[in-house]
Amino acid sequence: MRPSFQARLINGPFDDPGLIVHCSHQKRVLLFDLGDLGALSPNDVLNITHIFVTHTHVDHFIGFDHVLRLLLGREKVIRLYGPEGFLKNVAGKLAGYSWNLVHNYHDALVIEAAEVADSHIRIQTFDCQTGFAASPVRELPTPDGVLLQDPMLKVETVVLDHQIPCLAFNLEERFHVNILKPRLDALGLTVGPWLTDFKRRLLRGDNPASILRIPSPFTAASQPQDYSLGDLQQKITRITRGQKIAYVTDAAYHRSNVEKIVELAKGADQLFIEAAFLDAEREVAMAKHHLTARQAGLIGHKAGVRQMTVFHYSPRYAGMAEVLKNEARQAFEHGR
Repeated sequence: MRPSFQARLINGPFDDPGLIVHCSHQKRVLLFDLGDLGALSPNDVLNITHIFVTHTHVDHFIGFDHVLRLLLGREKVIRLYGPEGFLKNVAGKLAGYSWNLVHNYHDALVIEAAEVADSHIRIQTFDCQTGFAASPVRELPTPDGVLLQDPMLKVETVVLDHQIPCLAFNLEERFHVNILKPRLDALGLTVGPWLTDFKRRLLRGDNPASILRIPSPFTAASQPQDYSLGDLQQKITRITRGQKIAYVTDAAYHRSNVEKIVELAKGADQLFIEAAFLDAEREVAMAKHHLTARQAGLIGHKAGVRQMTVFHYSPRYAGMAEVLKNEARQAFEHGR
């Protein structure tokens, strides 16, 4: 089964935090955090549709300028989400430049920024053709912390305590469509672009009686084959639970935060979670409102995640990456 989300950390565990997620069968990239983005290709950045920022400390937000530079002069709407104060932070970034020539751009970048609180979001739009002047603020509810929901996926958030509000995120596929190749072969059908359309229709919830026309695999002159969506689903697919990825960084270890993270990440296929300090220095970690490697492992264990990746190590442990990783793994596997 090919996963729908191809997720990887942008940088090494001692470098700026950030997660890039490629959505299979779509030219679509989701980004979690905006640290140093130098490791990304221009094509990665051009395909970004949504960016989810945990908070605006410099190592999580300095990449805003990198994205802005590459997208400027292109016709694109990009949506960003961040914690309370985020609209002011985005406006401040944009106010740091002069925009007297942008009226010459035929293709205009539009930035839609959303500031997330516990029960609502506040949204402002910044349009290149107006010199990124801020629009009036719109306010919308966020039922159950859902920020983004479409036929393929949803992104949820919780607000954590890092002495300032800090967001954690969960990316979840609605369900996964597995194509059974032997059954495909038995019908004389071959893999092709029509399968992407077929999956999209299933995820969208189209009428099972709607007709899908499949091109002949032989010659252009051959007759295409028609199947109803529901019939083809029964014949060639197995529907399984969707993929789930959680991303957590910069959070103090206390009851409220732990409960929120465990609920958000429950049953995730992959948890990306910070492990800034060794547990021997948990008092330092608490003073800096970060997790230790052991605490990260305990959270992953409590959440019942399948796989855990730790990152965002303090530079004081340079050369000790395996020590942090092993401490987290022990707590994750044994729950202590």
